[in-house]
Amino acid sequence: MTSVTSPATDRAASRTAPVPTFAVISGAQVQQALEGRQKQLTGLVEATYRLHGSGSTVNPPSYFLRFTDRPTSRIIALPASVGGPSGVDGLKWISSFPDNVGAGLPRASAVLVLNDHDTGYPIACLESSIISATRTAASAALAADWLTRNRPRPTRVGFFGTGLIARYIHTFLTGTGFGFDSVGVYDLSADSAAGFCGYLRQSGADGDAPEITVHESPEDLIRSSDLLVFATIAGEPHVTDPAWFTHHPVVLHVSLRDLAPQVLLSGANFVDDVEHCLKADTSPHLTEQLTGGRDFLNGTLDDVMTGRVDPPTDRPVIFSPFGLGVLDLAVGKYVYDEVARAGNLHVIDDFFHELRRYG
Repeated sequence: MTSVTSPATDRAASRTAPVPTFAVISGAQVQQALEGRQKQLTGLVEATYRLHGSGSTVNPPSYFLRFTDRPTSRIIALPASVGGPSGVDGLKWISSFPDNVGAGLPRASAVLVLNDHDTGYPIACLESSIISATRTAASAALAADWLTRNRPRPTRVGFFGTGLIARYIHTFLTGTGFGFDSVGVYDLSADSAAGFCGYLRQSGADGDAPEITVHESPEDLIRSSDLLVFATIAGEPHVTDPAWFTHHPVVLHVSLRDLAPQVLLSGANFVDDVEHCLKADTSPHLTEQLTGGRDFLNGTLDDVMTGRVDPPTDRPVIFSPFGLGVLDLAVGKYVYDEVARAGNLHVIDDFFHELRRYG
């Protein structure tokens, strides 16, 4: 019997695709590609937010792997696709194991897999804890910029939680033009607070270092800050008094679960993506459950950037970003391109073995 093929099948058979390659990019290479480029990376994150707002991305819900024997730990999968001129697909796989800190290891670890836009083949695996921290910090710095454009630039910043994310956010804030007269610090761990203060002193310019204060209470930190950064591992709200925010600060609620619903209801609320943020018992999710609706939300960061919504100045402004996988992909693709351009890709020979349909 003679088989019949369609013209499309004939064309596909006649094409010879290049043999896919697969590279591994280490944390050292990632850091080298990203170091000192805060303005450029914040611009990249802004462009990605705009692509997302225009519908040129795919960002499905994050998937949480939880454990009955380790209830404080989790691993999260963030699949995503970015359109535009440097389109790429992929997945971030990031774990959060808080007990690591007591053992001298960072809480979070991650890898990022990039897939080729045309073939779908994985092209690289990148160490991604640095990428994740970078996109989080760039997002926070971007929000701080846009949410303070109609009010005096903040000169007093406070950090509630002083781990790696706090350090990255401070680096991105100062690297994108923010200057602070004072930096407030609060952490349940005295060692973490001391370590962060050491970083702050080292990062200050000679003769122009801000005043650094370690606060004894959350209330003191909050009341003394124009710009607040929450970067904790809190699993449920622990800041409950709206009266602490009557000076109307801008709040970067990066860790998502610190603020009680009554605090959110006293302010103007912005998120990165509504559907993503209102889940997993985040503070906005709890507020939706309490009120039975989403009227407490003023909009997204993209709404602010496109001028659809103006943040108010007569109440606290709170930015609660869930963290979008498209940001990881954009930063990861930037790293991949930089490493490739330098000729430093570590390609795994013969990673893909079965490349002929019939042997």
